[in-house]
Amino acid sequence: MAALERIDYRDGEVALTGWLARPVHPPRAAVLVFPTIANVTHHIEKRAELLAEADYLAFIADFYGEPVPDFAAARPLAEKLRGDVGHYRARLAAALAALHQHTSRTMPMAAIGFCMGGQAALELARMGADISAAVSFHGLLDTQAPAEPGVMKARLLICHGDADPMVPRDQVRAFQEEMDRAGGNWHLHAYSGVKHGFTDFASDARGVAAVAYDASADRQSWAAMHQFFDEALA
Repeated sequence: MAALERIDYRDGEVALTGWLARPVHPPRAAVLVFPTIANVTHHIEKRAELLAEADYLAFIADFYGEPVPDFAAARPLAEKLRGDVGHYRARLAAALAALHQHTSRTMPMAAIGFCMGGQAALELARMGADISAAVSFHGLLDTQAPAEPGVMKARLLICHGDADPMVPRDQVRAFQEEMDRAGGNWHLHAYSGVKHGFTDFASDARGVAAVAYDASADRQSWAAMHQFFDEALA
């Protein structure tokens, strides 16, 4: 696999920068990767590289179109982006359109995301985007625009830490009820005692009680994604 390839794209007047990881062999599918609230980090770059090693064409989306020096600076940018669900979804759709420019018409499409990116992958599915699968890793499950019956095309996999205070059980139940009302095809994997950010080695260094890396949940969730893709993207 070659180094990540810079891809410039736009959402209206906002210039955005995505990063494409190409597999050595012909890609079996294309995967849109939504990052965390901190946008593109080493953790997210590594995930795209791992997808390419597994013969997926992986594209990392850009949430903001501007540098994010740290997590504290990311919060107001995220609040502004998500404040209007139409604006938020347009930004997500722009990333999907950018990925489409590098695929064939018949190539299966999926979206995955981490933390805020997990919410983004689910929002893309909720809006009826033309993807076959969406996977959320320790993602937020709430939304300003619940899915409508008959709209979603994607099958969903949610990998969730049961001890995640950012996504308490009442939010999980509300998501399940939303998906049932909408007729969604969803799978929920919950890992006991696991907190937010469980796939990121850097979580433990942040000194935040709500987040922690968990090696077992990391391995299990990544393996679950591959098994899910084998079926949903066949």
